Amino acid sequence: MSVPSGGHRVFAALYDRVLDPVERRLLGPRRAALVSGLTGRVLDVGAGTGANLPHYRDADEVIALEPDPAMRRRLRDRAGSCAVPLTVSGASAEALPAADGSVDAVVFTLVLCTVPDPARALAEAHRVLRPGGRLVAIEHVVGHGRPATWRRRLAPLWERMAAGCRLDRDTEAAVTAAGFVPGTVERFPATPSWGPIGAMVQLTAT
Repeated sequence: MSVPSGGHRVFAALYDRVLDPVERRLLGPRRAALVSGLTGRVLDVGAGTGANLPHYRDADEVIALEPDPAMRRRLRDRAGSCAVPLTVSGASAEALPAADGSVDAVVFTLVLCTVPDPARALAEAHRVLRPGGRLVAIEHVVGHGRPATWRRRLAPLWERMAAGCRLDRDTEAAVTAAGFVPGTVERFPATPSWGPIGAMVQLTAT
């Protein structure tokens, strides 16, 4: 789904308020564990309203990419919460603003569900990472069994309701297909586990 010229204003206005309970109980600690130890030059792809920013500690530089203008305005407002040098960009996941092999880490958190072409986004991440560089991610995924079946059925409607978010992505498989070598992979339920976004994965890869 393409981004409207003014961005998804209503979605951006509600995003932090709706996710606040989940961030405090579940996602915030996971974000901190995922990104606080990243070093060197880091690309935070689809940085949204900037939920990762307070957790960066050791990076030399973070480049936060957010193509949606409404989300990017909120990201800029949150820039002061980042303790390391920060640049905010409107670049998309499918065209990362970095030379080949020039980045130490690429971060995807709750973004590959909305990227129109996740395979291309992951190929871009593979391109810009230096040898030994790390891809880290927290994403909701389609899961398995009966829940996966109804998430696939609900996906087209949910995409229209939730600013392009898809419920039927298999991010773990997509990361491997893009040529990455999986490191740690942890699957866990969202809160509530019975909701549309019920299955999640946290992973690292090189």
